[in-house]
Amino acid sequence: MTIKTDIKPSGIESGVVYAPFDKGKAELEEADFQIISMPKNAELRIQQGKDAFVSKNGNWVREGVLYIPGKGNYLTRHSSILQSAEETTQAHGNGKEFYPTQEQVDLTLKEYAKFPERNISIPVERFGEDELTVFVIGNGDSKKAQNYGNFLKDAGIPEMPICVVGGDYVKAQGKPFERLLWFYGLDVRSYLGGDVTYLCGGDVVRGVREISD
Repeated sequence: MTIKTDIKPSGIESGVVYAPFDKGKAELEEADFQIISMPKNAELRIQQGKDAFVSKNGNWVREGVLYIPGKGNYLTRHSSILQSAEETTQAHGNGKEFYPTQEQVDLTLKEYAKFPERNISIPVERFGEDELTVFVIGNGDSKKAQNYGNFLKDAGIPEMPICVVGGDYVKAQGKPFERLLWFYGLDVRSYLGGDVTYLCGGDVVRGVREISD
């Protein structure tokens, strides 16, 4: 597990590790990286261009999707999985879900946007007005959200798919569970994967850190 630093813009740098999520997160944090957020990830894609590694390839981000049976789905700014990385990675390795405590649920719901309850696609022209894209990509800034929409349009991508866990499965769990958000690369239309599991695999874990000029 060696960190490959592929981005060195002014002020920050970003690198990736191919590892199970808990181990990748630990290695990044040991080197003073933090798991990247969706807004920063989108910003780096625009900055580096559509053919850059960060744009063409997907990675885990720090946001998560909280599924609460009977209440709805919520995209949270800071997933509680970040504080339970080892537990969640192990659960996925055993084919199980991560079930946050009520305290964790309350904390994550302090900053969220409603997540769809079925698979949808958001046209790139609407990124600046759609509540979900403004939240998760623009960090509340509609202009920044639309900038990413324009970036996708220029790359030949007309809409961004959103994938969720099926309602029958959510209902069958009987209690809240959470999955970390996977931000797909442009090669697969920049999907937002709220249905992705398998943190125990060796997928891309991306971090960012501040650097001195």
